[in-house]
Amino acid sequence: MPDPVRRRLLLAAGLMPLIPAARVAGRRVVVVGGGWGGLAAAAELRRLAPGLDVLLIDREPAFLSFAGSNRWLVDHGAAPVPRAADYATLAARRGYRFVQAEVVGIDRAARRVLTAGGEYPYDWLVLAPGIREDWSAWQVDDPVAVDRLRTRFSGAFARAADLAGLKRRLQAFAGGNLVMTLPPMPYRCPPAPYERALLIAWWLKTRKIPGRLVVVDPNPLMPAFRGALLERFRDQVTYLDHARVRAVDPERRVLSTDVDDIDFAEALLCPPQRAGGPLAAAGLLRPGPDGGPGEGWAAQGALDFRSAADPAVFVIGDAAGIVSPQFGHYPKTGHVAARMGELVARQIAGLAADGLPDSVCHLLSGVEPDETTRIEVGYRLRADGFLLQTVNQRRAPYAGEDAAWAAAHYAAFL
Repeated sequence: MPDPVRRRLLLAAGLMPLIPAARVAGRRVVVVGGGWGGLAAAAELRRLAPGLDVLLIDREPAFLSFAGSNRWLVDHGAAPVPRAADYATLAARRGYRFVQAEVVGIDRAARRVLTAGGEYPYDWLVLAPGIREDWSAWQVDDPVAVDRLRTRFSGAFARAADLAGLKRRLQAFAGGNLVMTLPPMPYRCPPAPYERALLIAWWLKTRKIPGRLVVVDPNPLMPAFRGALLERFRDQVTYLDHARVRAVDPERRVLSTDVDDIDFAEALLCPPQRAGGPLAAAGLLRPGPDGGPGEGWAAQGALDFRSAADPAVFVIGDAAGIVSPQFGHYPKTGHVAARMGELVARQIAGLAADGLPDSVCHLLSGVEPDETTRIEVGYRLRADGFLLQTVNQRRAPYAGEDAAWAAAHYAAFL
């Protein structure tokens, strides 16, 4: 038997069963959120613990993926239509239940998920609500004004359902300033906005559209895209790094930054991101250093993803908060979310969680000729429990790696 100190480390690392398998049968897991993380958790729970009642709740009727969407938006190459799947059909095929509903609250004392259509009790709750966009950071608080901004100028990074509308807006773009904003880190899929900027710049140039992409980025420019955005497409791109948006006026079509005001004909607006769903009201967010409001992300274990406030609750995917002083957050990507879902499912099923949520990402970092960059992110638990991150990047001619990567993941939960 392991000594007490080692046992605590193994438990913290998710390497020992947390729940006896004999106690699983007949109990219920509610999974909130049908993205990569929630779908992976539901599918794995059904596979590993067939005696469990597994219920998936999502406000949308169908899953829609972001993978490959940047190429699809500008019809680059043989870009496939974003992958879609009806939740009810998927649940019937995989053997769990699905309810389409908006989650309005969580009663942790009574262990119930509250929706507009009813309440759902749980023994374990897996929260995979994704992100929400914080428009109040841009001085937009009125719900009607927020809805108008989302409808007219969504950057389509929060809801995949917005992608079709964004494509129509790009197809109708005839010229002028096309403004694209990036959120401050951390945000969903860090390379994705840069890949999108690259493809839009290529699209403007090849279609000879008399417009200019103005990128407002509060972060440092990702090195893999520096040459293309600052040199090759310098006639199509104005890049403003370390620039923060202060306000937006959708009627005048003016974006105010900390340096200047920018007029625009069309915009892809992406305000700061926070954890989605009812996590704040349920007391599941990480507080600030003085006990006040924090940065808007969950407080959960770095290795077991169990909520710091409630042992019956797990938080996975993009909503997850800080996991290490070295690097902060896990990458907010579909691959990481799916791996988290699998690891949580193993714990609930009474099995040892094997491994950490490593991540592989394929992105287009060059166009005509197409070049791909493979980003591998790995993790290692130091002997004292400190979580370390390593990042490796490799560039190569494009050969469809992103499509093969996505297909392999879809096979696990679709």
